[in-house]
Amino acid sequence: MILLIKLLLAHFIGDFLLQPLNWVNEKFEHKIKSSKLYLHAAIHGLLAFAFIADLSAWLPVLCLMAIHLLIDILKLYAQNEKSEKTWFFLDQALHLISIWAIWRIALIDVIPNNPNTLEIKIWLYATAVVFLTSVSGLIIQLVIKHWTELLKKFDQDSLPGAGKYIGMLERLFVLIFIITDHWEAIGFLIAAKSVFRFGDLKEAKEIKLTEYILIGTLMSFGIAILTGLIVKEIIGYLK
Repeated sequence: MILLIKLLLAHFIGDFLLQPLNWVNEKFEHKIKSSKLYLHAAIHGLLAFAFIADLSAWLPVLCLMAIHLLIDILKLYAQNEKSEKTWFFLDQALHLISIWAIWRIALIDVIPNNPNTLEIKIWLYATAVVFLTSVSGLIIQLVIKHWTELLKKFDQDSLPGAGKYIGMLERLFVLIFIITDHWEAIGFLIAAKSVFRFGDLKEAKEIKLTEYILIGTLMSFGIAILTGLIVKEIIGYLK
């Protein structure tokens, strides 16, 4: 199982943390002629190989890197402005399926691996943290993108990037509370955010902004709770 977790972490880091927006734009502009496309695939391969840390895994990692490249090429030619959201989720689904398939077919038996419980927990926590900070934030941003464009005028007095970091912190807190069995703390966190974020939204003209913030908040907490439950379930399975 630890190899699958490592491959997931490598994917999240490669696709979200180590892929700047200008790389994405260049790939869509130049498609298969873009050098960033191949550099991006190479980074995925290097991360997977480094995390697995076994020379005998070179062929499965190479296959995974090639599959990742093919999926990205498919997305570059199939996606348009209207299908951006659809192709984001389809692209990620294909990547995750390919990771599971490579692990199940090639790595689960080929790589000798006897990790202790603590090591698995460390990799699992690292994967959850990266997902809740970088991946889930982009998911929420993409889902509510249409409303964000409509409500830009309300963000004039906001600190740049404040909402992004508030979301990261609240999801990490929720993860910690679930792992440590402090569910009541999640209620206090929601109440505190409600006081600070919704307390001054009383005017009728701000109803849309209130609804927008509420949707983002519920999505953020929902993703964090689901992630925390999955992590807790895996930890329980290891005992």
